[in-house]
Amino acid sequence: MVVRAEKIVPAAEQDEEEVDVNVKKYLRGESANLEVLQDKKLKGELAVKEELYKRSAKAAANVEKWLLPSEGGFLESEGIEKTWRIKQDAIGKEVDILSSKNQYDMVLPDLGPYKLDFTASGRYMAIAGRKGHLGVLDVKDMSLVKEFQVRETVRDVVFLHNELFFAAAQKKYPYIYNTDGVELHCLKEHGAVSKLQFLRNHFLLASINKFGQLRYQDVTMGKMIANYKSGLGRTNVMQVNPYNGIVGLGHANGSTTMWKPTSPNPVVKMLCHHGPLSALAFHSNGHLMATAGMERKIKLWDLRTFKVLQTMPGHAESLEFSQKGLLAASTGSFVQVFRDGSSSQNYSRYMSHSMAKGYKIEKVSFRPYEDVLGIGHSMGWSSILIPGSGEPNFDSWVANPFETTKQRREKEVRSLLEKLPPESIMMDPKKIGTLKPPRKKEKPTRKEREEEMEAAVEAAKGKKLKNKTKGRNKDGKRAKKKQEVVQNAKKQFIEQNIKENEELSKKKRKRTSEEVAELPKSLQRFAKKKAD
Repeated sequence: MVVRAEKIVPAAEQDEEEVDVNVKKYLRGESANLEVLQDKKLKGELAVKEELYKRSAKAAANVEKWLLPSEGGFLESEGIEKTWRIKQDAIGKEVDILSSKNQYDMVLPDLGPYKLDFTASGRYMAIAGRKGHLGVLDVKDMSLVKEFQVRETVRDVVFLHNELFFAAAQKKYPYIYNTDGVELHCLKEHGAVSKLQFLRNHFLLASINKFGQLRYQDVTMGKMIANYKSGLGRTNVMQVNPYNGIVGLGHANGSTTMWKPTSPNPVVKMLCHHGPLSALAFHSNGHLMATAGMERKIKLWDLRTFKVLQTMPGHAESLEFSQKGLLAASTGSFVQVFRDGSSSQNYSRYMSHSMAKGYKIEKVSFRPYEDVLGIGHSMGWSSILIPGSGEPNFDSWVANPFETTKQRREKEVRSLLEKLPPESIMMDPKKIGTLKPPRKKEKPTRKEREEEMEAAVEAAKGKKLKNKTKGRNKDGKRAKKKQEVVQNAKKQFIEQNIKENEELSKKKRKRTSEEVAELPKSLQRFAKKKAD
């Protein structure tokens, strides 16, 4: 029997090792070798800077260790228990008081169905009832900022760059309002819009109207950036990819098209379903897309290869990805949430929630930085808890739920200065800032070759011959020498043509042999005769 003695490492040393690993993550590469410097003043200045870098990296590592949780909490089952069987009542009894306040139902049966939208920080929510009810709520303390009645149909609502402005797609045109309910703009060029989306980094308001026309408008200058016809009829399925700003549209023929404002044609057109598309959603990493079709299938696509990763049974009228990758799908009065438990893009059922009988869900939307799912339905709107859906750590430079008026103003000015041009919208935004690969040298055309050969012949004819000794400078010999010079000038072009013709014939023979190999053996002999 062999007994192995293991060294017991104190907890303090383990913490130090963990911090050291995190320090390497925050350091800006390896420190410079200052011993080779001769200038003492420069050497001292750089040594001070290196020390500051080390201190800041260590402070960031300590913050990550003690203040930031490593991962969000998810529901965990024991034994044969299933997480999707856990009801909201059971979750509400176990969570703290602040979290339990996020479970509520607002019943307004005369003004629905309702659409919802959250700000980037998750603090404010815009609501839009089909029968003209518009409002903005501060969901942090559940206070009403403003509500008003426009007395006409409202199809969609979306916040602009912050909570002070929002756009509503009304009966004839989309309108822009502020939080006081004052109408700021009427966007008549858009027409009767069925769906609105806002590109925050580009300050572009995108809309699709009932005739299938896609429009982009810059809200900072009011300029219409682009106006394109989709050519595939009316649609109300529209979503923006948060990773690259590409707008995705779902159509009645089962196809999905992806657009950017600088191209009149879709950059991608893919057939996703055999029936009309009913919903579309993009993951925050930009590489995963979920689609739902009327043939009762939900598909997950890899946008790097445009292949299906997973097909799940079920119908969905609204799809939404959370910040942590959970997928919510709603149909009728039922909501399902799917989770990628193994981080291999293999989604399975995580939670489910059934609304009261008669409630028809219009839209589902996850609240950023909170484990909350907002549900807009025919009788008002509701909010349920989905553990693990929100990002637990917010970056105050990106989205601050607790920002003051001064911080909001500074952020607005900074975001306007950093506004990206429409040309920066592309499928792979990593290409921005890289060098364009050199083009392959194009082969000259036949006409260009002939002109080049004629120029070489003329140059050869005009070449002066050296005077030779007596008997070798006769006219006949000089003419013969000139002919040789002209033939040598032509020779390189003729050899090049012969070489290219041989390469073409080889490729043709290879292609023919491959085509013959694909045929059945009984037909190959006829193909060979034809090829010969």
